[in-house]
Formats: sequence, structure tokens, C-alpha cells
Amino acid sequence: MKCYNDINVYDAANQRIEYIFNNFENIYVSFSGGKDSGVMLNLVFDYMRKNKINRKIGLLFIDLEAFYTKTIDFIDEMFLNNADLIIPYWVCLPMITTNAVSMYEPFWIFWEESKKEKWVRPMPSHEFIINYNNQMFEFYHDKITFESFVVKFGEWYASKHGNTACLVGIRTDESLNRFRAIAREHKGTFNNIHYSTKIADNVYNFYPIYDWNVEDIWIYNGKFNKPYNKLYDLFYKAGVSLHKMRVCEPFGDEQKAGLNLFKVVEPGTWLRVVDRVSGANFGNIYCGTKATGSKKIQLPKGHTWRSYCKFLLKTLPDETRKVYVQKFTKFIKYWTKQGSPLPDNYIHDLESTMPNNIINTGSYSNRGIGDKIVIKFNCIPDETPNDNKTDMLSWKRMCMAILKNDITCQSLSFSITKNQIVRQNELISKYKSIL
Repeated sequence: MKCYNDINVYDAANQRIEYIFNNFENIYVSFSGGKDSGVMLNLVFDYMRKNKINRKIGLLFIDLEAFYTKTIDFIDEMFLNNADLIIPYWVCLPMITTNAVSMYEPFWIFWEESKKEKWVRPMPSHEFIINYNNQMFEFYHDKITFESFVVKFGEWYASKHGNTACLVGIRTDESLNRFRAIAREHKGTFNNIHYSTKIADNVYNFYPIYDWNVEDIWIYNGKFNKPYNKLYDLFYKAGVSLHKMRVCEPFGDEQKAGLNLFKVVEPGTWLRVVDRVSGANFGNIYCGTKATGSKKIQLPKGHTWRSYCKFLLKTLPDETRKVYVQKFTKFIKYWTKQGSPLPDNYIHDLESTMPNNIINTGSYSNRGIGDKIVIKFNCIPDETPNDNKTDMLSWKRMCMAILKNDITCQSLSFSITKNQIVRQNELISKYKSIL
């Protein structure tokens, strides 16, 4: 396991969990069924049993309907085998989420009542399941997004129980967005604890395993013989890299690359997925190819990346195009007005190839350890030397986002915002009859 400051990440995580339990009476864990949240949950259960914690914690799992059977088996195991420690919140409510495999239906609604005959799985039968018929959340409505529900649940939990800590099993080396969730400047924290984020007045997220790497996850599972999602065994046998294994929703921008495994691992489930979600089979066939922007993109003859980007925007449905234009405008403004810290080798490449396009501010960013200089662009280059490695400003990067059907623009380091959630709701309202 990774070690630093004379302590390894396992011991550091346990110290953080102890700190949280010492400072909060009300705690819940956000659980996805994946490797990271599984380790997070096992660590919490171990701490509670070892220290004879009498109070129960909330356990939140938002069931997205289109899950692998082995994922649901693991979630069953964690809920049922630890019933003495938890207040269960297994949520099977209709919510809106991203469908990155269809430009014409960029969102889908899991557990949608009108599509009941096409559900990928039957509604789970446990008596504690929260569904459309028995839900108790005042904030819930039928156009709520997955992302909004997660935030609102924390606020609701605190309103019922008091000052609340939510434990989230994310790691900073998993993605840039996850790193930013923890390392971003000017965020609210609990007592200046850097692995915490203030979500609302009395709700804080904590990330006790933020500094683990993927090898640490599997060392922990093996060394302590912990339960985990056995789907990872199948991924491993299929040759999937440890760093690319994903078990959450299959149609998101990051997860769609695993669609081709869905039909191999669970062919019966795959048939229902194809019937349920627009574009699923397209994603299976073409993810990882030029059709979805995953392979090296060749510029069509007669185009610059700028003209090609504008051409691609014109081919999109009106509402989808508006979303991209809004994101691209913010992306351009960020790089031309604020700038971003870059590694020295990236700066050298830019200064060697396009010195007139960039502004070297000479100022060090205070992100991370503050060792990177902030670079701005004074115009939008057609492409940069590092277009395939980073989210640097260029017309090519914006083309790639469109071709990947990355409507949330996570490949440009965006996260879903409150304004976009409102926009999603408008889209769903407009196209409700065809969703």
C-alpha cells in the first residue's frame, strides 16, 4: 500500500473515519456497488464493529435499473449482511440521467413507470426498497436528475436527523473531476479538513480514501478477505485494465466504453438493455471507434478544425446544439480569461509550436502543491500538441467532445451544474412523449 508521512493509506483512512464518527452523530454512506465505495463501506463497518458503535448509519444506494446481476448481488450482500448497522435507503425512483450513446435522446429515465414492461430488471422485492409508491422524500419530483437527488437527499437526511456527514468512496487518481471535487480552491470544508466538502449548511461530504490508488483497493480486499463485486473478476478475465474497470451506469460519458462487455458478460440482460435505452447497441458497436471520437480523428478534406466544429454543431438537434454552445463558450472564456496551470513539458510544447497563441503569466497556481505556472490563450488554436492528452483549449478538442456525444463535456473537465440540470428538465419536458 502507498505510504507517506510514516503512515499508510489504510491507517490514514481509519483515522479519518474515527474523526468523522467523533464529530458527527448522523452519518450515511453513499454506495454505488463499485470497488471504491465497496471498500469505503467495508472500512466503516469494520470500524463500527471494532468500536461497538451502537447507533446506525444511513446506507444510500440509488438503483439505476440497468445494472449487472453481479453488481446487484454484491449490493444485496452488503445490505443484508450488515442490517444490524444500517438504516437502508435502496432507492428505485424514476430519475433523469445521461445517455451518452444517443444524440437524439441524450437523457433517459430509469424506473420510468410508463416503460415498466421494458425495465431491464424487475423492481427489487426487499421490504425496505423505496419506490414510486412508497417514497417519503418531500423534495422528489418526476423530473429530478440523479445528480440533484444526491444533493437533495443529503439536505433531507440532515433535516430529519441533524448535522450530517456523508462518506463517499472516491479517489483522486480515478479522474480529474474527482480530484477537483476534493482539491478545488475556495470550497467550504468542515474544520478546514481538506478531504471534506460543505454541501449545505449542515451537510458535509467526506472522502476518507481519496488518496488510495487502484492497487490499494485490491490489496485491501485481498489482505482482509473482504466482499467485493465479483463482476470485477469477469472484467479481469476479459483483459480490462484495473484502471478502466467501471460498474456504474453503462450509458454515461465515461462508462459507455464498457458497453461491449455488457453483452458478453450478461447476454440476457444485454437484450433488455438494447430494447430499453436508445442508442445502446450503437454504443456497443461503435464505442472505441472514430464514430464516437474514441480513436484518432482525421480531419475531413477542405476543413479546418474550426470549420469542422461549426459543421458538426449544425448537424445536431437544436436543443442539443444549444447545450454544446453554452459549454464551449464557458470553456473558451475559462482559458482566455482565467487560464489553467500546466506541467512544464506542456508549456514547452506550446511555446515551441504556437508562441503567439498563448500567454505565459509567470504566476504559479495555488492548486495542489503550487508547482505549475498558469497559461492563458489569446485566441483559439485549431489544435495543440497535446490535444489527445489534456482538456487544453482548441477547436479539435471541441470537435472530439461532439463526436464522443459528450453532452456534459466531461472531456473538457466540466461537471454537471445546477443550470444544466434545469436545462435537462426543459429538454425532458419538451420531448417527454418520445422518451
